[in-house]
Amino acid sequence: MGNDGKPFNGNVDVLHERAVLTPLPDVDAEREFHRNMMNVAAAQERKAEMLADPDVRLLEAYERQLEGIAETYRQRCLRVAGEEYESVALAYARGERDDDTAAIAAYYLEGLWRMQQRITVSDLLFFPIILRYPDCFTVNLRFASGHRTTRSVLYESPEHLVEELDAQSALTYSAESHYTQREAAEEIAATAAYIREAFPDPDETSFEERKTGGIVSGGGRKGSVFSSMLERVEPDVDRFDEVPASPTLVEAGPEAKRTERELLPEGTFVL
Repeated sequence: MGNDGKPFNGNVDVLHERAVLTPLPDVDAEREFHRNMMNVAAAQERKAEMLADPDVRLLEAYERQLEGIAETYRQRCLRVAGEEYESVALAYARGERDDDTAAIAAYYLEGLWRMQQRITVSDLLFFPIILRYPDCFTVNLRFASGHRTTRSVLYESPEHLVEELDAQSALTYSAESHYTQREAAEEIAATAAYIREAFPDPDETSFEERKTGGIVSGGGRKGSVFSSMLERVEPDVDRFDEVPASPTLVEAGPEAKRTERELLPEGTFVL
């Protein structure tokens, strides 16, 4: 991403207790938001399909899901900061810019960098919350210590097992792992419907039906054990007195605090 050849390496503390607020001033903005969320739902479904296939490596399933979600980040960065969004984010990281445009570009690229790391790093939970309000939506990209929420479905990956097993034990473990993946795939596929229900098509629903909605998800791993969770969230409709005309960073809302209390194990540290 970007045109200056320099990688964004996650050295910005821009995520902590903050979210990106994006206004929805008209139906065209709503359509774009809906398209992005449907991309996320489709990525969830692709991951489930690949988990259910014993011939597909679990890591490949995660990589394909990441590609779908990363595209939504890219579209938001393009909308806010243009083609040079990575250079803009790097300028924020270096302290050369402190405006909303640069901060938001840095926010999304920081989130993407950390999300990519969690595939290879144990005990890092990706715990985002996305909320639709009548006139805007917020994206809060949270990361936490640990590998699961209190409501996560767990499944195993033979390719991530470091323990040496004899041939028969390895065969048994592989079969049991694929069984847990198939079981998890059913639940993960079902959660894609939660996304579609939370953010319906503005061309097919009334404003009253679509003006609020939200989801919270969680995914991580500990060794060879992976986790996944996605649930609906009710937004606090009184959160914002007025919505700015352009995207900006805001403090994490009461919904974020509530989901942290309800879903994270005691002692979990949120970045």
